[in-house]
Amino acid sequence: MTPRTLADGAILRAARPGDEAGILARIQDLALYEREPDAVANTVDALSATLFGAQPRAFTHVVEREGRIAGIAIWFLTYSTWTGTHGIWLEDLYVEEASRSHGYGKALIASLAAECVERGYARLEWTVLDWNEPALQFYRSLGATPMSDWTTQRLAGDGVAALAAVLDPAP
Repeated sequence: MTPRTLADGAILRAARPGDEAGILARIQDLALYEREPDAVANTVDALSATLFGAQPRAFTHVVEREGRIAGIAIWFLTYSTWTGTHGIWLEDLYVEEASRSHGYGKALIASLAAECVERGYARLEWTVLDWNEPALQFYRSLGATPMSDWTTQRLAGDGVAALAAVLDPAP
């Protein structure tokens, strides 16, 4: 992505090595906002490997303001068998409270839409907590529509291990 200077002088750009601590701070802020303050197990080293390792599978756009990471959009590629194209899954979008109302959230999500257009991707998708009314209103203002016929399913931790064990032959 080409870096862009926003109206107030903040910079919208792709994350780069050295941003990990700022990205992690925004992830932790998001966890606190989403009422899961102890849920983040991620680390600076894990972010470095994920975002900047030999084969990155996740990506981040940031808004840098006065030398700090003020906002993040963490994303990865999806694939639709119906459209036959990739898409972007927005994992986390967060702007620190002190930096809100400057258009950073809109700039971050618009940068992902631009990635979709540039690459010929068919979709930009994400989930939002049903109680997060400010986020829901923000996304509606952008033209996003809820996928009311779909529910997110998750298999994690012991459930993943238990299902994987189905493939192991019994002793």
